[in-house]
Amino acid sequence: MEMVPSEENQFVPKEGLFWSCRQSVIDEIKRISQIHNAAEEPRVLCIIQDTTSAKTVNERLTLNLPASTTLSKLYEDVAHKAGYVNGSFDLAWGNAQNMAPLEHNSEMSLSDSSFEPGGKKNFLQLTDKDGEQPQIASDESGTADSSGLDDSSQERFIGPLQRDGSAGGSGDYSSPSYSYSSILSKSETGYVGLVNQAMTCYLNSLLQTLFMTPEFRNALYNWEFEESEEDPVTSIPYQLQRLFVLLQTSKKRAIETTDVTRSFGWDSSEAWQQHDVQELCRVMFDALEQKWKQTEQADLINQLYQGKLKDYVRCLECGYESWRIDTYLDIPLVIRPFGASQAYGSVEEALQAFIQPETLDGPNQYFCERCKKKCDARKGLRFLHFPYLLTLQLKRFDFDYTTMHRIKLNDRMTFPEELDMSPFIDVEDEKSPQTESCTDSGAENEGSCHSDQMSNDFSTDDCVDEGICLDSTSSTERALKPKSLLTFELFSVMVHSGSAAGGHYYAYIKSFSDGQWYSFNDQHVSKITQDDIRKTYGGSSGSRGYYSSAFASSTNAYMLIYRLKDPSRNSRFLSVEDFPEHIKSLVQKEKESEEQEKRQREIERNTCKIKLFCVHPVKMMMESKLEVHKDKTLREATEMAYKLMELEGVVPLDCCRLVKYDEFHEYLERSYEGEEDTPMGLLLGGVKSSYMFDLLLETRRPDQVFQPYKPGEVMVKVHVVDLKTETIALPISVRAYLNQSITEFKQLIAQATGLSAETMRVVLERCYNDLRLLYVPNKTLKAEGFFRSNKVFVESSELTDHQVPFTDSLLWKLLDRHGNTIRLFVLLPEQSPGTLASRTLCQKAGEDSDGPFEGSKGNRKSVEAILEESTEKLKNLSLQQQQQQQGSSASDSQKSSDTSDFEHIESPTQEADSNSSLCVAADSRELENRISGSSDTENQFVCEERSDSEVNNDRSTSSVDSDILSSSHSSDTLCNADSGPIQLANGLDSHSITSSRRSKAHEGKKETWDTAEEDSGTDSEYDDNGKSKAEAQYLYFRAEPYSQDDASWDTHKCLVLHVDKRITLAAFKQNLEPYVGVPSSQFKVFRVYANNQEFESVRLNETLSSFSDDNKITIRLGRALKKGEYRVKVFQLLVNEPEPCKFLVETVFAKGMTVRQSKEELLPQLKEQCKLDLGIDRVRLRKKTWKNPGTVFLDYHVYEEDISISSNWEVFLEVLDDSEKMKSMSQLAILTRKWNPATMKLGPFQEAILESSSVEELKEKLSEMSGIPMENLEFAKGRGTFPCDISVLEIHQDLDWNPKVSTLNVWPLYICDDGAVVFYRDSRDEPLELSEDERNELMKKESSRLLKTGHRVSYSPRKEKALKIYLDGGPVRDPGQD
Repeated sequence: MEMVPSEENQFVPKEGLFWSCRQSVIDEIKRISQIHNAAEEPRVLCIIQDTTSAKTVNERLTLNLPASTTLSKLYEDVAHKAGYVNGSFDLAWGNAQNMAPLEHNSEMSLSDSSFEPGGKKNFLQLTDKDGEQPQIASDESGTADSSGLDDSSQERFIGPLQRDGSAGGSGDYSSPSYSYSSILSKSETGYVGLVNQAMTCYLNSLLQTLFMTPEFRNALYNWEFEESEEDPVTSIPYQLQRLFVLLQTSKKRAIETTDVTRSFGWDSSEAWQQHDVQELCRVMFDALEQKWKQTEQADLINQLYQGKLKDYVRCLECGYESWRIDTYLDIPLVIRPFGASQAYGSVEEALQAFIQPETLDGPNQYFCERCKKKCDARKGLRFLHFPYLLTLQLKRFDFDYTTMHRIKLNDRMTFPEELDMSPFIDVEDEKSPQTESCTDSGAENEGSCHSDQMSNDFSTDDCVDEGICLDSTSSTERALKPKSLLTFELFSVMVHSGSAAGGHYYAYIKSFSDGQWYSFNDQHVSKITQDDIRKTYGGSSGSRGYYSSAFASSTNAYMLIYRLKDPSRNSRFLSVEDFPEHIKSLVQKEKESEEQEKRQREIERNTCKIKLFCVHPVKMMMESKLEVHKDKTLREATEMAYKLMELEGVVPLDCCRLVKYDEFHEYLERSYEGEEDTPMGLLLGGVKSSYMFDLLLETRRPDQVFQPYKPGEVMVKVHVVDLKTETIALPISVRAYLNQSITEFKQLIAQATGLSAETMRVVLERCYNDLRLLYVPNKTLKAEGFFRSNKVFVESSELTDHQVPFTDSLLWKLLDRHGNTIRLFVLLPEQSPGTLASRTLCQKAGEDSDGPFEGSKGNRKSVEAILEESTEKLKNLSLQQQQQQQGSSASDSQKSSDTSDFEHIESPTQEADSNSSLCVAADSRELENRISGSSDTENQFVCEERSDSEVNNDRSTSSVDSDILSSSHSSDTLCNADSGPIQLANGLDSHSITSSRRSKAHEGKKETWDTAEEDSGTDSEYDDNGKSKAEAQYLYFRAEPYSQDDASWDTHKCLVLHVDKRITLAAFKQNLEPYVGVPSSQFKVFRVYANNQEFESVRLNETLSSFSDDNKITIRLGRALKKGEYRVKVFQLLVNEPEPCKFLVETVFAKGMTVRQSKEELLPQLKEQCKLDLGIDRVRLRKKTWKNPGTVFLDYHVYEEDISISSNWEVFLEVLDDSEKMKSMSQLAILTRKWNPATMKLGPFQEAILESSSVEELKEKLSEMSGIPMENLEFAKGRGTFPCDISVLEIHQDLDWNPKVSTLNVWPLYICDDGAVVFYRDSRDEPLELSEDERNELMKKESSRLLKTGHRVSYSPRKEKALKIYLDGGPVRDPGQD
């Protein structure tokens, strides 16, 4: 048999070559087809952020997967691309709080797991699993994983298609240089990070340094906490002990420090205060010493960190030396001496400068006790003893006296890994005084200031000895220690990155276990090298002289900690096996707590949290959150919801079920028949942070059967309308399909309601006030605009109403009224018999003498009497209407019904009798039943419109006002499926969820509506002919007593109104007249908001469309405005009082009135209400802008002609000492005030009247008033709001004195109107010299004065909060503080 070589250079039979090639072609076609199908399938773009390490948090991993990919396959793909072991990490949604991880082994597809296909970005986060970082897959495991994949998975399309049509994983968006091999997981470093609470990085750096100090950690472990003696929450050593145990034994990547800070007595606000790490070290050590008193650790801090130095002064003539011993916990090293241009280059150089003595000569000579005179002397410091743990603080924070700001010195300063301190201990310079003068003032200042920072806690034998001679000092006392015993090794570098205003701390720490350096940056711990440490030296590459610090790196070392190299003292860390027994028990306790936390976290991750609703038979609609484990069955979840909604004893459990629900659309999506044993995780689509749907606990009566809800159905609320009684029934829920025709839909409704489908009219309310008659038989519901949840009104009667156009039909008018009627609560004013007797009641001509109110009877009884009287009249009117209808044709009857039942517009040709035909008898009977307290079971929507003859028979008819007509018909544009309440038998409204949401939407916009109303002026209640505008049109209005209990409202003087919100405010007030007891022109309407603020509604042309259900209204007695009138608030201007603006009265000004006329009407009111008896020529009115007095109004000025006026206007009334001097608008009234620098006091305000805007004239007036010569007079314009208060410490230099201008109306003065404030002074007066104490005392008084007057206090930068640790559990707070 002939053999031929194949592609693999193996010989195959020639006859089999064809079949081999054929099979290869078939495989290639399958592969291409597979790629083609994958490309056609919708794809899901996943962008994954690895948050498990600081080095990977900025990287993104991108996968473009088919929508059919399962979650388990997603985990495999992410693990393969990220280089992690599958199962060692979690994936969670990246754009949601409290992220629940995706299921590892779930076979749900991405499309079923809320992933969005079609190019939309799905952000995920790769997180630790159970607090442990993911395991990195080794090469062997990676190879095994890849070899274990089948052919289909290897060929699987992962990334997007390449431009040439090929597919492969290399086409994703991840960076080709992205490598996971550099990631150091916690298991490799072996260390745990600390969580930054907010700005506690400085605390974390210090805690990690103490933890990595063997001697401190071991000593802390040896201390045993006695719970009987102290509260563990406030015990600082115990909380540090717990923290160190967790840092050593926890499996978490990072742990919290909140328990430690709580033991400090800190609250959450302290976490937002950034402090200095060196300051924290001092304060913490002090706190530990206090807590460790009377224990073995009482002297631990001193043994480890305390050193000693000698502060000495030596006479250069006789050699006499006085000295004292000080202790220190750290050595502050100057970076750059004061005034110098170059910084010290190394720690050794700074240490040498620290002990460099200074020479006291000249005026600074030292008085020598031996010489008995002032002599030149040498002052300095000598180290006597170095601590075991040497702390060096590099003083990088300084103060720039040029800019008066704190600055950070970023100059380069090197530090060795091993520091020899032998040259710096007890050094005596034997140079002559002549050659020892020190000129480095920075070193001198630092040395002299250092003793103030030292701790004075030294033993009694180290006290100051002023009489010791240098010659008598023992030679052995000055002997230097061997060099080998003074070598220190660096093990901690605390780094600051940022500026003097703020920054970030982290620590580089060397482990004494393996000698490796690590970076402890809050929760991230990683290995570092010597190069990383050298980068913390600071400075820049080049030399820039004095400005080198400004161009240097802001990341540099701030605090260095060295340990003495002494094998006899150097300790090793205690291992877990060597722990004391109390630490072992603590470890076990923390381990159990961590396991419990882990279990709880696992439960949380497997708990479905979803919003739950229930229509409770007693409590109406209830809302809660159902938390159920994903493995719980639907039956168990129903039982949990049953208890959660408190249905026990109200409804049997077997009469309840859970259904899928859409709250927004009030849509029941589906029920779960036959799935009672299905796990909730499967029904809800897994554990998610939020769901796109809700659950409803549905209830039924025992004799009812649950209706199945199938996916794809739409829910329709059907309201049956009865045109004869004009009632709208409560809704009946019907479920239909969008592809059903109108004919099929009518048959469905007929089955549910019992109405005839042949004569049925169906009206769809698509949104608010949008009614559509469904009359095309074959049109589908979808084409008509049906959605998930819909509301329809149906009517089936033999009346001829269906023969007229829909918008002219009785059905449309009834639905229109129903959709526009709102319920309002009205609080009536307090009425007394005397008050009523003195007012003109709204009595009608031809009525009985006993009006709507009867003397001493309560308001509630009066209201009921009015309603009963109205009922009787309505009965009579309805009988008249029936008689008219019997004597008229059908068309006339229809026309009468249309015009009288819903909307009455007067016409000059209409008779009074026809005007009174308003309501049907059924409405009257229903109203009578409501007043008598009986319950009407027919849920009627009552029409109780009142005719002209009812309201005011003595008024003549007038033509309709087109403006009112147009405004009353304006409708709200808010679209909602449920536009109005349904009237129940008890007079309450049945509000659906959508209805309440609409009310909230109205509340959200009502404030801006009324604000515009207040600012846009007002309208009169009367037209130009004196006719009431309320007579022009009547819409639905019904009143009844308020019967509900509300502690904030007195039910004896309240009404519940059902009113068409298209009614104008004028008509609304006219309808309220009988219940208020005075004409509408004698009371005002105030709208009450949620915060109980009241705003008056004054635009009488406006409708009530901005009101919504259950809004509250307060009625107050007082004259309403007529056309051209404006309500004005009058304030008294008291220029020399602490409070210069005092409210007096509220009055009314009218268009065309002169200022003098308004004063004539105002003064009697002031005398009566404010007890101010003023003469008309001794008061003036002037413009008020906020608190600033403005233009003076002259007596002959006319409102609206010379003076612009608006609603709620405000004016100042000023009492004059003499008659008015302002006679012309060309004059200028300036308020002046003298400043006396010599006494640091301001004089009272005085007014200067100028004839022009000349600066020269102003100076003449000021010179005349003060007696200061013009050449010595200086002035400045005041700043801010009247009275332009300013501190007397700032006025002399802060104001722009004596501006070089000739007129007042130019910059920088801009004095163009009355009321400007001008300060003036005598240039010959020198400011009073104040001592520091006097200045501080005056500053306090001025700050208090300016704060009381509400004026700005001069700027001062935010004071830094002192760092404190409270040993008693917390700071003492002022009980008066909030």
